[in-house]
Amino acid sequence: MTKTLFVGNLPWTVESSELLQVFSEHGGAEVISARVISDRETGRSRGFGFVEVPADKAEAVIEAMNNAQWGGRTIVVNEAKAREPRPRN
Repeated sequence: MTKTLFVGNLPWTVESSELLQVFSEHGGAEVISARVISDRETGRSRGFGFVEVPADKAEAVIEAMNNAQWGGRTIVVNEAKAREPRPRN
């Protein structure tokens, strides 16, 4: 079983491969997947992403990485919440 973690306040230049590498090295757990969310129109990072880790390691990763410094920014790491449905236009 896995858990998805939200990673916010990322530097704008971070790519998914870097997110995977940093969490693998410093999070203390095997990272299953990592993705930085980008704007559909511009392709630029939106400054946040998601990391998937084993459920039994999620709390340790949150403790290790929450409020860590990355590229001069303090990142926020917590358990991702389910996306709320948005009304269709």
